[in-house]
Amino acid sequence: MGLGRFVLGYSGGVDSALLAVVAGRAVGPAGFLAVIGRSASYPEAQWRTARELAVRFGIPLRELDTLELDDPHYRANPLNRCYFCKSELWLRLAALARDEGYDAVIYGPNADDLLEHRPGLAAAAERDVRSPLAELGWTKADVRAAARELGLPTWDAPASPCLASRIRHGLAVTPERLRQVEDAEAYLRGLGIAGDLRVRHLGDRARIEVGPGEFDTVDAHRDAIALRFRALGFAAVERDPLGYRRGALAVLEPVPG
Repeated sequence: MGLGRFVLGYSGGVDSALLAVVAGRAVGPAGFLAVIGRSASYPEAQWRTARELAVRFGIPLRELDTLELDDPHYRANPLNRCYFCKSELWLRLAALARDEGYDAVIYGPNADDLLEHRPGLAAAAERDVRSPLAELGWTKADVRAAARELGLPTWDAPASPCLASRIRHGLAVTPERLRQVEDAEAYLRGLGIAGDLRVRHLGDRARIEVGPGEFDTVDAHRDAIALRFRALGFAAVERDPLGYRRGALAVLEPVPG
């Protein structure tokens, strides 16, 4: 799997973090560059984690602004919204790689990700962005085990996709809605909620998804949560009785355009 010198799309999640740490040990800072794409859809907490990991493990890091929110296709929030976001990211990373003499661009999906509905994978394939973990057949369990062995503090961290993934399809992605979601989730984390957490933006109301073990915490703070969410602009808030599950928004009909 010869890559030459390469640029890594780096989010700070366990997949890209593992690639960054392994790359640092295998080829050193002269052989690769980890790049964070910054926009309103990238959670601030994840950005801090990504930077802390880079400092701790000596990962060569750069940040660049991505402009997916300028794309009307992305803002319209269709079912393949992720395609337009990743197209923007890979366009900018490819330009950086070309201008600075890197040979390839890589990113971190694993073999399990290939089994899910992920429109962003098509954007990567169109631009020849490589996915070493998936190419090696590594599953999420493999990635977490390796990350734990290497001492990554995020080896068991819950997945944290972009904030736009919380907004109901067909409901426009705006900086204001992204901020509502981010602030709402930060508030819930401040109450001590751990593990998987999503605040689904359904327009004038919000739906909280947490693991069953966190139901009691949410219910115990029901009134305070309702007050805080109203201050953020939600007319109502509910806890999903089924708890967190991946892709929950996909089963809802998109908001009519």
